[in-house]
Amino acid sequence: MSALLTIDGLQLRFGERLLIDIEHLDIAPSSAYVLTGANGSGKSSLLRILCGLQAARIESAYFMGKPVTLSPYPAPLRDAILYVHQHPVMFSTTVEANVGYGLAARGVAKAALRQRVAEAMEWAGILHLHGTQPQHWSGGEKQRVALARARVLQPQLLLLDEPTANLDGPAREQVIGLIPTLLAEGRSVIMACHDRDLIGLPGVRRLKLKDGRLTMREPAMRND
Repeated sequence: MSALLTIDGLQLRFGERLLIDIEHLDIAPSSAYVLTGANGSGKSSLLRILCGLQAARIESAYFMGKPVTLSPYPAPLRDAILYVHQHPVMFSTTVEANVGYGLAARGVAKAALRQRVAEAMEWAGILHLHGTQPQHWSGGEKQRVALARARVLQPQLLLLDEPTANLDGPAREQVIGLIPTLLAEGRSVIMACHDRDLIGLPGVRRLKLKDGRLTMREPAMRND
């Protein structure tokens, strides 16, 4: 299977400190990864580099086999790779407008926008928020709104920064339950996290940042 995204020679420095030094990174299609590491190891920085929010030195990058740059960040990658922040910004308007914000910015026709937003809200389990605004939403509901807002744009790679942090048990379970559905749709997901339930999801590969270096562990084989 050819890689969705390949990066060689990625380095990020803060002054004299070399925070990230990755020789090679392959992200496969329709695959899930957890990105682990100590606080301050560079997990969030790596996600921001992959989505064009932070510049870094990169020797070469390929997306679906074609050479690309990450700085400046090209339009095809902006459409294909989306980042969901640990504390996503919610606009002071209805849930429908929040979920459909990116579609409206892309000029999607109103009828198609309404249909896609409704489907995304049903997927995320937030139909009960119809017509409400962010001040009435729980932390878990905000996270699912953010996931719906990203998924409705039909990305090929989702970058999730601590998607279950600070959520209680039921809210965590609702968010975790959405991850396998993204894979079933053919999307890839990278999740920076410490959540053992996310790390333990079937088929998830583990990426670990330590001392700037990245190692990958393949998912454990199941003995049925």
